Amino acid sequence: MFQIDMTSHKSIYEQVVDNIKELIMTDVLAQGSKLPSVRELSRDLTINPNTVQKAYRELEREGFVYTTAGVGTFACDKTKLRPDPRRIEEIEKEILSALKALQYLGLSHEEAKNIVIAVIEEDRK
Repeated sequence: MFQIDMTSHKSIYEQVVDNIKELIMTDVLAQGSKLPSVRELSRDLTINPNTVQKAYRELEREGFVYTTAGVGTFACDKTKLRPDPRRIEEIEKEILSALKALQYLGLSHEEAKNIVIAVIEEDRK
């Protein structure tokens, strides 16, 4: 499914959350697809089951998955997701910070903006 980077600055829990979100948003995990059980995923990734459980709870809180007792955890319909406005605001600040960092390297505002746009366009491929 995916791998955990033990050298990453992100916690293992955050990596699990991000990886599952990516799988759902790219339709690798379609709506209604069953996720591995907590035990199965923890064994496959060689991480603590509590870490997987915490990630699944966070994904459920954010609306990416739902759990049916005794049956399992399933991917939700990504078209029904409602982004957290506070998180959007945080990311906007991060983008602005990156834009300013490019300008501090001596690029004009237009050059820096073009780099940001180029990165976005490359991600679409």
